[in-house]
Amino acid sequence: MERTADRGAQRRAAPPLLQNAFRPFFLAGAFWAAALVPMWVWEFAGGGSGPFASLGLTGHAHEMLYGYLAAIICGFSLTAIPNWTGRAPVAGNGLAALFGLWVAGRIAVLAFDGMIAALVDIAFLFVLAAVAFREVMAGKNWRNLPVVALLTLFALSHLLFHAPEYYLAAIRGTFAVAALLIALIGGRIVPSFTRNWLASVTSPHTATMPGPMKAYDKASIGVLALALLGWVIAPAHLLTGGLLVFAGLTQLVRLARWKGQATLAEPLVWSLHAGYAWLGISVVLIGAAIAWPAAITASAGLHAMAAGLIGTMTLAVMTRASLGHTGRARKADTVTTLIYILAHLGAIIRVCAALHANDTLLLAAGATLWSGAFLLFCIGYAPMLFGSKPTSPVSG
Repeated sequence: MERTADRGAQRRAAPPLLQNAFRPFFLAGAFWAAALVPMWVWEFAGGGSGPFASLGLTGHAHEMLYGYLAAIICGFSLTAIPNWTGRAPVAGNGLAALFGLWVAGRIAVLAFDGMIAALVDIAFLFVLAAVAFREVMAGKNWRNLPVVALLTLFALSHLLFHAPEYYLAAIRGTFAVAALLIALIGGRIVPSFTRNWLASVTSPHTATMPGPMKAYDKASIGVLALALLGWVIAPAHLLTGGLLVFAGLTQLVRLARWKGQATLAEPLVWSLHAGYAWLGISVVLIGAAIAWPAAITASAGLHAMAAGLIGTMTLAVMTRASLGHTGRARKADTVTTLIYILAHLGAIIRVCAALHANDTLLLAAGATLWSGAFLLFCIGYAPMLFGSKPTSPVSG
């Protein structure tokens, strides 16, 4: 097996863009998100043919999940795992090959058809899961094997997507995996980052600090996993709807325990709380749509999870990780704050559009704001993702 020292040397010799997985994958994933939604809305509104003309709604869902989301999850996981294991990150030629495989998947889906295109598309997530498994096992980091298991389920749901009779179940399964990843990893980083920030700006008092993961947190994740499993296999059952509503409420209670109201002075921290809030909101809406279909459309819950939870939470993590891992101060500037505001407003309007028969004007407004957030990330963060770390240390 490749030695950590050798990989560290390869990383230092690589151009900055290939020194950490978050650099190419955050940038490409953000660009893809910024491009996908306007293209789809244009076609949906009858504006003409585009890249999804032969793929339709299925293609839109595919690329949002297995294009954009897969890129961000790869960038985050291969950046976080070295912190967990103490091993050097995947970089240089290995990272270039992995990124090339992701790009090849996008080309295969949009430009080709058939078994070969599907295999190229599917390969990326299985390779990512294998790399993550190798790193966690080599580092004897058993605590994070559940993360590897969820990455494997993500890959398997992508495989299932390519079976026409199962693609709807695959979409639900992928959303479930994303929600559980956020519940698991977000449940660590949101209170941890909040605690660190509060300690830096106030006199630390244990009573006012969010605590580490406790029995309630573990139980709420268990309830969420059970509810999401029911949604995947029995999406129309009334019991599933009730369980989802209950699971969503337990996540909102969990969030309330993390002292988010005390972080309003720092967007880099409150953005994590606001993003996590969409987990409870989206799961409640999905359950409510099952229990009261005449009042709540299924699309509202799905887009609360896609545009709300996944969109805003990924941006919150992308901005913080990009700043910290490129040697910048972990403090939100005007551009970063605007990114968060645009993403949340876009998500809210998209959910409203779903509740109003996908009104075209609301769709266009939501798409413009949400995609604008990702475009702004590309513009504002590209220099630091392409560039080297500052030579002088920064505080924050």
